[in-house]
This record gives sequence, C-alpha cells and structure tokens, in this order.
Amino acid sequence: MTALAMSFHPGTSVSLPWTWDPLPLTTVAVASCAYVWGTARLWQVAGKGRGLRYRNLICAAVGLVTVLIALVSPLDAWSDTLFAAHMSQHELLMVVAAPLVVLGRPLTAYLWALPVGARRRIGAWLRRPAVKATWQFWSAPLFVLVLHAVVRWVWHVPTLFEAAMRHEALHAVQHFSFFTTAALFWWALVHGRYGKAGYGLGVLFVFATALHTSILGVLIGVAPRVVYHIYESRVAAYGWDALADQELAGLIMWVPSGILFLICALALFAAWLGEAERRAARSTLSGG
Repeated sequence: MTALAMSFHPGTSVSLPWTWDPLPLTTVAVASCAYVWGTARLWQVAGKGRGLRYRNLICAAVGLVTVLIALVSPLDAWSDTLFAAHMSQHELLMVVAAPLVVLGRPLTAYLWALPVGARRRIGAWLRRPAVKATWQFWSAPLFVLVLHAVVRWVWHVPTLFEAAMRHEALHAVQHFSFFTTAALFWWALVHGRYGKAGYGLGVLFVFATALHTSILGVLIGVAPRVVYHIYESRVAAYGWDALADQELAGLIMWVPSGILFLICALALFAAWLGEAERRAARSTLSGG
C-alpha cells in the first residue's frame, strides 16, 4: 500500500468545523430527553436501578454521544473530503453507537416516557400474536445478519455510494439504514428470542459479520485504482492522494472495526459462560 500523503498545496487551509446539522441534533436531543424522562418515571414506580440499571444509562449516553461525534463533529465535515473519514463515521455508527444504544435498553425507557393510557395500549398491541410473530421474524438473528450485510455491501456499490454523497436526503437514508440495521443486529444477539442461552450463537454471528466486513474492507483497500471517483477531486484539493485515502479507508473497515467486533464477541462469550455457570449452579442446588 502507498503511504497517505499529508502535504498541503500552498495556501490551502484546513479547518475542523462542527456541522451542527439540525436533523441528528434534534433526533439525539429528543431521544435523550425521552430516555431520561422514561427512566425517571420507571424509577418512581419500581425504585432506582430497577427495570433500567445505571449501566444501561451509561451505555445509552455514550452511544448517543457517539452518534453526535459521527454526525455533527468535525469528522462529519471531513467525511465530505476524505473517504477514510467517511468510513470512520460509518463504523462509529454501526460498531460503536448501535451496540451501546441497544445495551441502554431504550425501548423500555421510551415506553415509560409515554402517558399511562398510551403505554397500556401499546403494551397490549405488542402482546398480540400477529405482532409478536412479525417481530420475531424481523429480529431473528440469521435474518438480521443477512439484512445488515446486504445493507452494508449494497451501499458500498460505487453508484449508490456516490449518489448518497451528492444528495443529502439519500445520505441521511444511508446513515439511517446503517444504524438501524446494526441496532437490530445487536438487539437480536443481546435481547433476542434465544435469550441469554443464545449468547454462544451470538458469538458466531458476530464473527460472521466481522468476516464479511473485513472482506469488504480488504477489497476496497487493495483495489488497484480509485473506486469512488467523487473523492478524487476533493482529496486532490488538499494535496492528498486519492488511492492512498481509499487504502486507509479499507484498512479502517478491516482492522479497527475487526478489533471492535472481536471485543463484542468476547463480551458475548463471557456472558454465555457466566450464564452457563449460573444454570449449572441452579441445577446443582435443585438436585441437592
């Protein structure tokens, strides 16, 4: 791989502006307020730390802050110029923000943020057999594994990727689909129908996702020519090499993302072992 040239053309200035995009700002602000309000109401009834634990709040807070870092920090501004920055933005949304938000159990908080009547009606609707069957289908681990993989690969087709770069609404759809399918994937592994006993299976799904993500990263990183031509002129304006930028982007998808997937897989494996030990202890006590 070539080295990424970091020299600038004479007179070229580099700024690191915050974009303050109102859409992600408003979305995160509303999500945060609803989460805090719902948690407060839940704890009023059940007691502090019940229903939602402090660690859930911490995970949700860090996850939402990560969304802001990805979408309104200087990283967002740089993503229009550097493919590597754009790739970092996507990986933050899918591999950092999404699992943290899921661990925060936001649906519980949002239900409690609703008025009592609305919460009861929604709870009754969610308990309907047809609704439960539909949700089980959409949250089946194998299904969400394939869905998230398709979304990730399809959006990296050069025509679609460059179209998202040119049209802000399509770009928002891209980010939304990345985050929501990733969140659904992580939810299926952590809170899905197989429960804690399914954490061992979840490890396999995480490794499968890490594998196809790494393959995509390698294909981008070792490509002999620039794949996303929209970046050629943008990168050149700063005196950087477009192919080297692409190589760095592929490396980011391959290595740092792979490390994060490995950490998640190890956490699931540890949870699986812990649950197996607890089940064995309960069997021993009941048998005795």
